[in-house]
Amino acid sequence: MTAQDPNILNNLALAIGQTHTARAPEFISEEAPFDDAQRQWLNGLLSGLHAIASAATAAAEPEEAATALTVLYGSQSGNCEALSKDLRKFAKTRGFDASVAALDDIELSDLGAINHLLIVAATFGEGDPTDNSAKFYKTIMADDAPALPSKLNFSVCGLGDSSYADFNKAATDIDRRLEELGATRAHDFVGCDVDFEDDYAAWKTAAFDSEPFVAAAGAAGAPEPVEAVAAFDKNRPFMASLMTAEALSGEASAKCVNHIELSLAGGGEDLDYEVGDALGVWPVNCGQEVQAILAATGLSGREPVKLKSGPAQLRSALLTRLDLTTVTPKTAEVWEIETVGEDRQVIDLLTAMNLDMSAQQLVDGLRPLQPRLYSISSSPKAHPGEVHLTVGEVHYDLNETARKGCASTFLGKRLGSGGMVGVYVQRSAHFHLPNDNTVPLIMIGPGTGIAPFRAFLEEREAREAKGKNWLFFGDQHAACDYLYRDSIEAWGENGLLTETSLAWSRDGVEKVYVQTLLEERGQEVFEWLEEGAAIYVCGDATRMAADVEKALLRIIETHGGRSPEDAQTYLDALSAGHRYQRDVY
Repeated sequence: MTAQDPNILNNLALAIGQTHTARAPEFISEEAPFDDAQRQWLNGLLSGLHAIASAATAAAEPEEAATALTVLYGSQSGNCEALSKDLRKFAKTRGFDASVAALDDIELSDLGAINHLLIVAATFGEGDPTDNSAKFYKTIMADDAPALPSKLNFSVCGLGDSSYADFNKAATDIDRRLEELGATRAHDFVGCDVDFEDDYAAWKTAAFDSEPFVAAAGAAGAPEPVEAVAAFDKNRPFMASLMTAEALSGEASAKCVNHIELSLAGGGEDLDYEVGDALGVWPVNCGQEVQAILAATGLSGREPVKLKSGPAQLRSALLTRLDLTTVTPKTAEVWEIETVGEDRQVIDLLTAMNLDMSAQQLVDGLRPLQPRLYSISSSPKAHPGEVHLTVGEVHYDLNETARKGCASTFLGKRLGSGGMVGVYVQRSAHFHLPNDNTVPLIMIGPGTGIAPFRAFLEEREAREAKGKNWLFFGDQHAACDYLYRDSIEAWGENGLLTETSLAWSRDGVEKVYVQTLLEERGQEVFEWLEEGAAIYVCGDATRMAADVEKALLRIIETHGGRSPEDAQTYLDALSAGHRYQRDVY
């Protein structure tokens, strides 16, 4: 059989060779014993077979993969968690496939298998790590922390508040300790202040531009589909109207606590919230305080100034854009003065030092005004189209002068019925009700810490949840500090509240706090835990929440028959299983 006889071979040669050039590549030389037609036919056949083989080889070779990256966060209010998700999206465009987790969701030993690590960690309280990074922080700072490999390339970004002495301490400690244990710092630590957006963005770019990250980057993937941008957020707040601002505390109380109701009418789905979420509120400064600053500087308020957001008039900037209280290291630097102590506020410096400065120098030394986050105290099922807050007005004396909080008094005294205030919803993934309505709840929230638990109970009532509910609440005096008394007593009568434990610290000879009652009922508390109860704590982190945790550990030791170490393990397991959650500040 000759090469040109069978029609099937002719057709095959034509099919696989016709996509090439008019004259096929010379696989068969002219010296071979074939005529021109046979040689052309064979060249076409061999060319086609070569193309098929090349294509198969190329298909067998895997495309360059993205490089694995681990992003860890320590977040108290939700900012660091949101930034970690932003890092995951950005990483994809730089050739990395990022996984995201809270710091406490991994073991320190897991870091040995990681090559590239980015951490975004907040510091809150007095230099403390966040709740979802506390275990990791304790482990990495321990003397017996394991060594880490030099192949672990890392960079850390911290979120903090420069008005505190321990500015960004938790994040700084983690950064330093990673290097001490042997890991390689790919890019220097960056500590962000409360207006963190610009510094975070610069750190993010610089971390991926660092030599270890550039050298290891894999194939960059297409950006993830752009998610629908919320119409309302921190930088684009919704203008809610004040419906109600009424005092919850009595006239004899040492405090002034207000129940605030805001209308979200017209806000749409972007303002849908769940119980456990917080509401960000943009306050307006007190006009009298603005005037005092203008008087102290000799400025009129009509001067033009430049802010990050653009040009403004000085008086308007002082009212709505700038923090009129907090003195930071930048204040001392810009105003060219000595570093001052914590007992000095902006007005104290301006009046005592008779500083001669321009309007621009004045605003450059002030940090941007920030929104305040308040635990939401209503269920959207019980109050559709509304959001409620429980706000204690801040009043105190400093340097023999009465001072007040900006946001709390704005909502309680200066806004006025029908007044408008910028708000947005801050999601709180770490402080939500269980989906299972049969889970028993133990809620511990003295003072304004009652806020989320009013919302929890309204929600459980609306859901017709069958799970037991135990509320620990208290304050100074029952007669004037019993917040939401009517509601709490009604819930006790209708059975929604299975147990109510009330602690009044100033009504008896001995001071009684919620942690006191917690231990007094320790056997029953432990029985609830063994039944699967979830514990929620809201309020002051430094004292109340810390004392409550100590009481819980003693309860587990005493009534669970456990050693101190095993009691801590038990509580850690509750936290890991989302059965011990805190909303503390």
